[in-house]
Amino acid sequence: MINLAIAGASGRMGQALIRMASEDTALNVSQALERAGSDALGKDAGTQAGIAELGVVIREQLEMSDFDVMIDFTSPEASVRHAALCAEAGKPLLIGTTGMDADQRQAVEQLAASAPIVLAANTSVGVNLCVALLETASRVIGNVTDIEIVEAHHKHKVDAPSGTALLLGKAVARPLGKSLEKDGVFSRHGITGARPEGTIGFSTIRGGDIAGEHTVMFIGESERIEITHRATDRKIFAKGALRAASWLQGQSPGFYDMQDVLALR
Repeated sequence: MINLAIAGASGRMGQALIRMASEDTALNVSQALERAGSDALGKDAGTQAGIAELGVVIREQLEMSDFDVMIDFTSPEASVRHAALCAEAGKPLLIGTTGMDADQRQAVEQLAASAPIVLAANTSVGVNLCVALLETASRVIGNVTDIEIVEAHHKHKVDAPSGTALLLGKAVARPLGKSLEKDGVFSRHGITGARPEGTIGFSTIRGGDIAGEHTVMFIGESERIEITHRATDRKIFAKGALRAASWLQGQSPGFYDMQDVLALR
């Protein structure tokens, strides 16, 4: 049995993880964590997630001896702190947090020299299969089409474009020798002129309770190819995250992503 520490236990993903882990006899939630000041502190992790009591109280401080793998869907700042704690103890960590800047990502990558860490922009198996498909499509037609990425999420999401949209953008950029820093177009307004050749455009939609929708378009003169992923329930992300946590158990220190977990490279 793998003992899990769930950070962000009262959030949407944290609750989904706790519900799904409780249904898996190979997994056990041994710790549930929340930020200081959270209304969830002191409550049972099970009842907070809408299931029976687990006997695990949501707390602020991580007990390093009481888990095998940590799963973190929190904030960039908190994820870096948790990475430092796991690195010091040599404990595996899955980070599903999005919105990290380059410095925060670099810090996590350096800490992975001391512990196995998966940094996942999206833990859905389907999304990561799309990454592999997009790399192939980009190699074949990326140079002769205009590439646009449209993403939609619920109104509470705080970062844009989504980490998944950036993941997909990097997947199409790599085979073309491009980078999103140089070739990505993230805003259009007013008289923009003709579309620059070779750019990768992003459009963002926010509203309601959309769990996550992403479409990558390869737009040619007489045809358009679209690769789309639609999430209708957050449990697909929880399922992938738990799969990654199980994979992490026993891995050597290193910086991994979901492509490694799913053996897609």
